[in-house]
Amino acid sequence: MELNWSKKWNIYTPYKLAVIEVETNRSFTFKKLNDFAEEIRNYLTTEGIKKGDRIGVLSAFCAEYVALFFAAQKAGFVLVPLNYRLAPREINYIVTNAECSLVFVSNEYIQLWNQTDLAVVHKPLEDLFNLKVAKMSDFKDGEVVSEDDPIFILYTSGTTGTPKGAIYTHKMLFWNSINTALRLKVHSDDSTLIVTPPFHTGGWNVLLTPLLHFGGTVYLMKKFDPDKCLEVLVEKNITLFMLVPTMVRMLAETPKFKDATFRHLKYFIVGGEPLPIPLIQIWAEKGVPIRQGYGLTECGPNITSLPETDAIRKRGSIGFVNFYVEYKLVDSEGNAVDGEGIGELWLKGPIVTPGYWKNEEATQNSISEGWFKTGDILRRDGEGYLYVVDRIKNLYISGGENVYPAEVEKYILTHEAVAEVAVIGVPDEKWGETGKAFISLKPGYSFDYQELKSFCEKGLAKYKIPKHLVILDSLPKSDTGKIDRKKLKSM
Repeated sequence: MELNWSKKWNIYTPYKLAVIEVETNRSFTFKKLNDFAEEIRNYLTTEGIKKGDRIGVLSAFCAEYVALFFAAQKAGFVLVPLNYRLAPREINYIVTNAECSLVFVSNEYIQLWNQTDLAVVHKPLEDLFNLKVAKMSDFKDGEVVSEDDPIFILYTSGTTGTPKGAIYTHKMLFWNSINTALRLKVHSDDSTLIVTPPFHTGGWNVLLTPLLHFGGTVYLMKKFDPDKCLEVLVEKNITLFMLVPTMVRMLAETPKFKDATFRHLKYFIVGGEPLPIPLIQIWAEKGVPIRQGYGLTECGPNITSLPETDAIRKRGSIGFVNFYVEYKLVDSEGNAVDGEGIGELWLKGPIVTPGYWKNEEATQNSISEGWFKTGDILRRDGEGYLYVVDRIKNLYISGGENVYPAEVEKYILTHEAVAEVAVIGVPDEKWGETGKAFISLKPGYSFDYQELKSFCEKGLAKYKIPKHLVILDSLPKSDTGKIDRKKLKSM
């Protein structure tokens, strides 16, 4: 298994563009990035950083960050991407928990770093391309790093207490790339635009690392701007693009969308909530199919994919599992579900994390005989297509009946006035728990609880109908664009 990707592409296509920064227009060939990666590896080694040492990074995506990733592949350093949207206290926790030996901080986030009061050595990320380090002729690539060594520790969002650091190995990186290429037909002629942040596995591993593995070209955009994003997609002939549902809608609402043509774009890869069929159709009319899927930090992340030809016929489905992934659905009694049915998704294969950093309890709770228990409830239909029903932790019990908020939300979204909805379980003296709906409305509409109740009575069982309603201008979102249920529960 080849773990040193930039070294290989430096031999095959040294002068092909590997990374282009959208905001700065800086561009880097595979040779240039490989040379920088070797200098970074040499520098960090002389600074006493060893295989397995954790290096924190507080930065948006940039060429220096990618070169540091290639250096980590060469020498076995472990990158800990830090979320620059967190509070200083939260960054404190992650850097301390990961026991980072060094942190690279971009100039953009130095003020945030200075508020952490951490004693860990930090250096400007921008200095990585200004190093003057002698070549280390005795450093032999490939001998010090094994496939089971970590390359990332990726911290979860912490929606249920303290963030957990998922260990992400070189083996996971490799097999995720192979799975992605097999299902999405990735090759060296492909290009992608990255608009998702580096502190989520999606930013690194949905398309960025697979494209680099296969010798493609990556455009980096620090912050999603729909107008600029549309411009890049059209003018740079991007072939593959991953985004979240909110971004799909925002792109279609840009002034230049009507006249835009996407001759080279094979499809959008969309994660998160299922897209409304009208939005799928809007993009289909532009010749851009929607390919929806499912993933998670601890596995893959690219686990399933729905063929773009099924985008409308199987709307809401996440398709089938990828090539080198085993799965099963497990019911509440621990039995595997055969054929059609509902159960928790368990995953197995080379794409599964070995566990959580310094958290044996969480590891033991999540992994059983090599199977990773995702905590997601899925349904399999008669054709074998998979659908996400809900998270186990979102489920609430009303009058002894299980209620999956996602099912209730899906129905409420069909009301013409509703733009967004989230339902959570809240205590109820009579029923134990009942639903509370948070709704934002489309412009020009009004809505009250009686209208919600009357509408739900037409399509939902009585115990599923929310007993409370809160109207908001917009629902709070997490960094990945998903509705932040933790904030809703605190309201």
